[in-house]
Amino acid sequence: MSEEEAKLIGSFGSPAVHRVEVALRLKGVPYEFIQEDLNSKSDLLQEHNPVHHKVPVLLHGGRRPALCESLVIVEYVDEAFPRGPALLPADPLDRAAARFWARFIDDKCGVCTWVALWGEGEAREAAARETKRNLTLLEAQLGGRRFFGGDRVGFLDIAASGLAHWLGVFEEMAGVTLLTEEEHPALCRWAREYVADEAVRGCLRDRGALLAALAARKDRYVSTAKAMARK
Repeated sequence: MSEEEAKLIGSFGSPAVHRVEVALRLKGVPYEFIQEDLNSKSDLLQEHNPVHHKVPVLLHGGRRPALCESLVIVEYVDEAFPRGPALLPADPLDRAAARFWARFIDDKCGVCTWVALWGEGEAREAAARETKRNLTLLEAQLGGRRFFGGDRVGFLDIAASGLAHWLGVFEEMAGVTLLTEEEHPALCRWAREYVADEAVRGCLRDRGALLAALAARKDRYVSTAKAMARK
C-alpha cells in the first residue's frame, strides 16, 4: 500500500484526532491532514462517516470503506504499516489487556470525567469521586513502567493521551482538579513523559491556542454533561 495516500480528516484540538496522528507518526506514515469545520460539516466527512458525522476519519488511498473511530483507526494503522514499531503488544494476553483498558478509558472514564468537569451539585461531586477511583485503577496498570507498554509510547498510552494534555486544559476551564501529584504521582509522571516524546510533540497543539479554541465550546460541554448526568 502506498503510504503517501493516507489522509486524515480531523479538527483542531480534538483528542480523538490526536490519537490517530500519534499512531501515524510513530509508524512513520506520511499523511495529509484535512481540517474539518465541525460547525459546518463537509460533504466529505458526511460521505465517509455517514453514521456519526464525526472526526477522525482515515482515508487510505482509494480503498473503501473509510475508517472511523479513533481506536479502530489506531489498530488499523498498526497492522497496515508493519514496518514501524508495533503499537499493540505482541503477546495475545497483553494485547487483549491493552484493548480492555483502552475501552475502560472511553467507556468507564469518559462519562464520569465529563460530569465531574461540567456537571452540577451532587452529580458533579459523585462523578469526581468516581473519576479519581478510575484514575487509581488506571495508574496501577503502569506497574512502575515509563509507559503502559514499557519503554516507549504504545497503544494504551495513545488511548490515555487525553489525560496527558487535554485534561489539564479542561480542569483550568472548569475550575476543577481531578488529577494531582498527591493522589496519582505515577500517572502525572507518565503524562509528562508522554508529552515529551518526540512523535507526540509533533502533533500536540499549543496549550494557549487549545485553551482558547475549547473555551468557545464550554456551553456545549455543560449541556452535554447535564444530559449525561440525567441518564
